[in-house]
Amino acid sequence: MRLTVLAASVLISLSPAAAQVTGSIGQAKARSAPSATPASANFDIFLQRLWPQAQARGISRQTFDLAFRGVTPDDSIVALTKKQSEFSAPIWSYLNSAVGGGRVGRGQAVAAENAAVLAQVEARYGVPREVVLGVWGMETNYGSFKGNKDVIRSLATLAAIRYRGDFFRDELLVALELIEKGYAGRDELRGSWAGAMGHTQFMPSSYLKYAVDWTGNGHADIWSSSSDAIASTANYLKSFGWVQGLPWGMEVALPKGFDHRLDKASFAAFRSAGVTRADGRPLPSSGEGRLFYPAGHTGPVMLLTANFDVIKKYNSSDAYALAVGHLGDRIMGRPEIQADWPVKAARLDMAATKDLQRRLKSLGLYDHDADGRIGTGTREAVRRYQISVGEIADGYPTPSLLARMRGGR
Repeated sequence: MRLTVLAASVLISLSPAAAQVTGSIGQAKARSAPSATPASANFDIFLQRLWPQAQARGISRQTFDLAFRGVTPDDSIVALTKKQSEFSAPIWSYLNSAVGGGRVGRGQAVAAENAAVLAQVEARYGVPREVVLGVWGMETNYGSFKGNKDVIRSLATLAAIRYRGDFFRDELLVALELIEKGYAGRDELRGSWAGAMGHTQFMPSSYLKYAVDWTGNGHADIWSSSSDAIASTANYLKSFGWVQGLPWGMEVALPKGFDHRLDKASFAAFRSAGVTRADGRPLPSSGEGRLFYPAGHTGPVMLLTANFDVIKKYNSSDAYALAVGHLGDRIMGRPEIQADWPVKAARLDMAATKDLQRRLKSLGLYDHDADGRIGTGTREAVRRYQISVGEIADGYPTPSLLARMRGGR
């Protein structure tokens, strides 16, 4: 999650992704038993159970009561948990939205305005400015929409309904810790519906671990200081293993008759197999990558590196990480993705994708939940199935592939 997902882009993207007055927490009147929606959740009981956990982390009663004074569950949030476009929208639509709407031009203007800081941060952390700009643009359109929800309320709402297990409860406890230690004021904790904060949407735990006071004023202000946010984002990516000098990935062209069983290899091996960059530049002289077919072998083909996976630490969606990388490239004046997207090709809906995942699981190829979302696990399982039946191993599930599975062929 964004961070994050933080950022959840999940992020989720992710992402990433993020009233009834309770009065005195200790004397709150009990309501009906908790259920699956925040409107009927017994929010007071949740807070009463939360207090001992907060106390064990060094949170004072004064801070706890200050944080939750007047806080009630937010009825609008649960619906938002079901809408994650980076997992459900066609990837070409998602990328058009992510990189369109003037976001490239605004990114270039922001890059010029922050040129000195971006250069200094890049020199210190080794993360290219375009990747930081890509994250910044994806998360808040360069600070134009950072979210104005009460982070404590958002996190408490999600924690009370146990969305994503204990994740949001733990983030809520860290948010209380930020207040207790004076890292952030209670009123400063504003952000997305999922609790992500600031220019590049840090979750509280990410703020605690990775936020940087670049300006040196004693406060890592990711909400108001673009310099602090830029440095914090670079520090986050470096901490997750960003490899300096290695691109995140690139669009490539495959030769006729390419053996799609070649998936992950050195750049030298791909070069020997006839793989070339779509923009005509040479493949990196050293390192390795893996092929990624975001819309199947009839659409664009990407050659990704370990740094793509670092971007996914912000938001676990492949589409999000691709958008971050591509947006950054466009800001630097590099070309659009050149191959045509198969926009008219039939696609699996969520119900069909769940069916596909269940069938892959029954074959021992997939060990995750059948959630209807096409991520790395589903793609790898599909690829293994395709190899077993002699189809082009692009890892992309199609209606015809599902029909073949249903027919036992």
